[in-house]
Amino acid sequence: MSGFLFAFLAVLLCGIGARDQVLVAGLTARRGQRVGLLLTAMAVSALTAAVAAWAAQMVVPLLPGSGARVFFAALALAFAGVELILSRPRPPEGEPTHSLGAFAIVLTAQQVTDAARFVVLGIAAATGAPIAAGAGGAAAGAAVAAIGWLAGEDLLRLRLRAVRVTGGIVLLGIAAWLAAGVLNQ
Repeated sequence: MSGFLFAFLAVLLCGIGARDQVLVAGLTARRGQRVGLLLTAMAVSALTAAVAAWAAQMVVPLLPGSGARVFFAALALAFAGVELILSRPRPPEGEPTHSLGAFAIVLTAQQVTDAARFVVLGIAAATGAPIAAGAGGAAAGAAVAAIGWLAGEDLLRLRLRAVRVTGGIVLLGIAAWLAAGVLNQ
């Protein structure tokens, strides 16, 4: 259960002003609150969280002992922190198509390398509970998408850069603390 809760909270925090949330908000601001857009975003969020949990499940047996799992989680959190600090989400400037399929492809490509999925990967590896972590990440990813869909233009007006950089610094600090704990054993 802790894997679910940790992943849920971490993905919610990493999702504030993330590329996927800004994309959903931008498309909602342009086209209105289309239910198909929300459902597609939620489905893609669930899929990418499941892929991250599956990747952790594949990697964990290759890691010798709990120290290696924690160190792997620290690396995943460090990648997530760097992504939060360096990424600068922007709403789409133009839209060549109104296709939900094209939207799903773009959203999947964004989410595969975003901080939230790195966090799910790390938590799933560290806790040894990939299903719980994947479910928590999927639920929070759906909530992040729903917030973008509900807020639309209002979300785009917010300046969330400082929040994302602070979150990235916190993740880097947690990653360093975890790694130091493993290395000092």
